[in-house]
Amino acid sequence: MSNALKIAFIGGGNMATALIGGLAGKLTDGANIHVVDINADALQKLLAQFGVSTAQEVDAVIAPCDVIVLAVKPQQMKEVVAKLQPHVSKQLILSIAAGIRAVDLSRWLGGYNAIVRTMPNTPALIGQGITGMVATAGVSDRQRAAADAIMRAVGATVWLDDEALIDPVTAVSGSGPAYVFYFIEAMQQAAQEMGLTGEQGTQLAIATFVGAAQLAAQSPDPVSVLRERVTSKGGTTYAALTSMEAGGVRDAIVKAMKAAAARGKELGEEFGRD
Repeated sequence: MSNALKIAFIGGGNMATALIGGLAGKLTDGANIHVVDINADALQKLLAQFGVSTAQEVDAVIAPCDVIVLAVKPQQMKEVVAKLQPHVSKQLILSIAAGIRAVDLSRWLGGYNAIVRTMPNTPALIGQGITGMVATAGVSDRQRAAADAIMRAVGATVWLDDEALIDPVTAVSGSGPAYVFYFIEAMQQAAQEMGLTGEQGTQLAIATFVGAAQLAAQSPDPVSVLRERVTSKGGTTYAALTSMEAGGVRDAIVKAMKAAAARGKELGEEFGRD
């Protein structure tokens, strides 16, 4: 990608800021990034940190941009897109908003069909995210490459052939960090109940998750094999996992993630109503 790529961000919140931080001076110059947000303080910080141009309302600066990143709350999207429509002619529309389907964005934009819908996750804030992505039929190869480069600025990308799979992606990786934090909280609680201090429990739980995740990422073996290597029959790990299985932990996790995917589909239908 050329460092002359012009990108407009509609919304300057945490995820947009993470993306801008990954892009400015790398994929493109900060001066080629335009940010629209009603929060003047947020815009001032982005200007000072990255040298972007800013505005509190959608304006004509967006027209010559190559990519427009939609980074507003889902419930605000329809109103924002209505303001955006007069300035859209050839740009790639890249949405990072949860629950907003590409078909609805296209309809709100008068049938415009160069749209990439994405589902990033919060580790993107430290450059360790992963993003599910799907393109509509009107997206060119060059635009697809630009979308991929933008999201890779904050982590890995996974491309999908069917937009319906965005809901499972939301359930697995979009909501996934919360499951990890939930498990860490449980480990912290158990540590304290067994006599460790809160600080010790936190240090042990977080380091265990980080280390195990890195081992899973770097090992050529499947995670089931890695789990088995820690689990000696009749040992401590075996006792813990046997208790989890008896408590239905695995089934509960699978059921919970399916509930998240179902809710994602429901939100798409709710937000997409006229």
